[in-house]
Amino acid sequence: MCRQSATVCLIKSPTDVQRAVGGIAERLASLPDPRARRGRRHPLTTVLLTCCCAVLAGARSIRAIGQWARNAPQETLARLGATARGPLGVRRAPSTTTVQRLLTTVCPGGLADLLGCDPAGADHLAVDGKTAKGSRIGTASAAHLISALTGAGHVVSQARVPDKTTEVTALPHLLAPFDLAGVTVTADALHTNAGEARFLVEDKRAHYVLVVKRNQKTLFNALRALPWTTVRAEHVSRDRAHGRSETRTVRALTVTDLDPGFPYLVQAARIHRWRRVEANGKVSRETVYVITDLTSRQASPARIGQLACDHWTIENREHYVRDVTFGEDTSRVRTGCGPENMATFRNLAIGTLREAGYRYIPDGLRDVSYRPFTHPLELLGIS
Repeated sequence: MCRQSATVCLIKSPTDVQRAVGGIAERLASLPDPRARRGRRHPLTTVLLTCCCAVLAGARSIRAIGQWARNAPQETLARLGATARGPLGVRRAPSTTTVQRLLTTVCPGGLADLLGCDPAGADHLAVDGKTAKGSRIGTASAAHLISALTGAGHVVSQARVPDKTTEVTALPHLLAPFDLAGVTVTADALHTNAGEARFLVEDKRAHYVLVVKRNQKTLFNALRALPWTTVRAEHVSRDRAHGRSETRTVRALTVTDLDPGFPYLVQAARIHRWRRVEANGKVSRETVYVITDLTSRQASPARIGQLACDHWTIENREHYVRDVTFGEDTSRVRTGCGPENMATFRNLAIGTLREAGYRYIPDGLRDVSYRPFTHPLELLGIS
């Protein structure tokens, strides 16, 4: 069973060597084909590359991927590796049925690893989960996916959280294969527990920045009781965007002897956010507590505040784009591993467009749509 899959899978996690191969086609070639040998008309790599290009061209569903493939010219099919058949060497695109059969059975963990980026050397990594609401079947739960995102906005990998479990048990399996030495991992209050802190520091030699909320009653009360009014290490930042102004005040202090203890806890920070909506003058205030194993030399109040702020942007940089631009929550892909694999292709499309310099993903999709059968291949480096 693949370490990331909630269902029976075909392979173990891809090795470092397989993930480090330069070309996308070469990386995908390491995935085993779930189909029987007899009757294969299209190579697995061809079908997967077709999906990558179609989603990058704006396809939101398996039916749309099949339509893109059906209209692809012979030159595009040749670059995707479609087999030439007959005396005239005509290349046929994979049908919608073939695409659906493969996307619902191909290894989701291996596909996510091979199409993700390498986190080694990254400054920080944000981990968060998202539910694909349209994947619910009857009374069964919808697919809940947990992903890791670099500060540059690229997804490292993604995993489906098995039913009747939580993101807490899925996070170690998600990050296990990667080298995270020196990387700071940020997560919300759900992941503020001793087990995950030890996993990050001891097993992965990484750092953590975790939010503490009232669900951690003892730790929360201990943090709230600290002498914040006497703290001199402070950073204040002000922003104005989206019709509102915000002032964030971050105070940090060293708490190595905090009771109750938390594994490797060195610093605690209090982030106070003051917001005002320009249209109606409504004011809101919020106080958040953060803990980290970073020392004051490694992370100043400004640095802690920036890490916390960057973590919250995963909702806008990844989840919001998948929902609004790619229509993930309205997608009706529900069978087998389809929801996970379609989400992986969307992650790849978003990361590819960001690498191409697009800060606003819909702009990138529109540019690609003007040359739908050549531009996606150029962006993905398919020769």
